[in-house]
Amino acid sequence: MPVNMSDRTRQVVVTLAEIFCVLGTLVGVGVIGTRVEESSGGSLSADATLLAPAGPAFSIWSVIYVGLAAYTVWQWLPGPGRSELARRTGWMVAASMVLNAAWLLVTQQGWIWVSVLVILALLLVLARLALELASTSEHAAGPVGTWLVRITVGLYLGWVSVATFANVAAALGSSGVNVTGGGAVLAAVLALALVTSVAVALMRAEPTRWGVAAAAVWGLAWLAYGRFSDEPRSEVVGAFALVAAAAVAVSAVALTAGRGSDARSA
Repeated sequence: MPVNMSDRTRQVVVTLAEIFCVLGTLVGVGVIGTRVEESSGGSLSADATLLAPAGPAFSIWSVIYVGLAAYTVWQWLPGPGRSELARRTGWMVAASMVLNAAWLLVTQQGWIWVSVLVILALLLVLARLALELASTSEHAAGPVGTWLVRITVGLYLGWVSVATFANVAAALGSSGVNVTGGGAVLAAVLALALVTSVAVALMRAEPTRWGVAAAAVWGLAWLAYGRFSDEPRSEVVGAFALVAAAAVAVSAVALTAGRGSDARSA
């Protein structure tokens, strides 16, 4: 079946967005720019604020980037179900990759409050994408394509939900707010409660639930590790981060069990 011009345009735009995302990543990891943790005056480093996850947490980006690259290839492959799912998700995936690269580029310039706006926009795009997947048939593009999209978007969304709060804390720190002192501990605990609430709300979109849960738990666990083992140390924040991670995991199980009970009673 011939591909219409709208489909071809979308495929090309997604591919260009992927290339832009790769270039942004090369900047962010220091290949052709300054590493993220060294940009913006060090405000985004793992020891800058109480809400910064420890360094190894950021390895999740490797999985997300592989998923995005696989999606870019997948959306070129033929098949009516695949085409339908690609139509419903392609533009938003492209937007997410552009925003991802834009975030890396603005942090290079030290525009950290601009980076907060960019990551908030990215969070909204990914949340909308999760809702779109929730209204898409599970078998629209076969098991491989469907789960590729669901897992990639879920991990992407879950991680960004945690990273958004870390980004806001970094921006506050860069503006001279004390983000490591006594008052900051209470603020960090309240922020962790908000992170948990946001993650649970996002997990209500069933197709991406376990990806969101896995990424959020991953980020929160490494945040806890950082507070127990690295500066700025805070056993209180570390303990609450572990509680938040456990709450996200339990909520994922409860939401899945509740959905199963509803299906059986229907």
